[in-house]
Amino acid sequence: MSGAAVAGLLLAAGGGSRLGMPKALVEFEGERLADRGVRLLAEGGCRPVLIVLGAADVPVAGAVVVRNPGWASGMGSSLRAGLRALPPSAPAVVIALADQPLVRPEAVRRLIAAFEAGARVAVAAYGGAPRNPVLVAREHLAEVAALAEGDVGARPFLRAHPELVTAVPCDDVGAPADIDTPDDLRRLSKE
Repeated sequence: MSGAAVAGLLLAAGGGSRLGMPKALVEFEGERLADRGVRLLAEGGCRPVLIVLGAADVPVAGAVVVRNPGWASGMGSSLRAGLRALPPSAPAVVIALADQPLVRPEAVRRLIAAFEAGARVAVAAYGGAPRNPVLVAREHLAEVAALAEGDVGARPFLRAHPELVTAVPCDDVGAPADIDTPDDLRRLSKE
């Protein structure tokens, strides 16, 4: 490895229409989802950590804020904005979603360890199913960005290149449940 740290990219630009407020501002266990996601990536070993914001424009300690004026077009534009802002020295990036608060830093550490062991794309797997976060090596970022459209992020790239994907079991270090509605928030707050 080059010695440069793997970067972290938190996608937190959405308006949370079904939730009634931007997801970045939602509080979970006394912490905004934006701050929780940045902490997840930083504690997992990512440097620097970038956060893509759109519907809510708020300062987030410990992160480089990337603003996506096209956030309403979906996650694809946020992913492209974040990838454009990555430092050229970053050999890879871990991409996480702000609305999955039960993912823990150990999942990020496992993805980075898989990369350091030679994986070019590493995906956190829960119950054998690929979910988030996802690590992508630099040489694949242009194609990830090119395929990210509408409300999908890296999924089209992952489906186009299953031979590149290393699944990293993370069942014992969190869950991929996401917060899309007030009921989701209530349910996850009880777990």
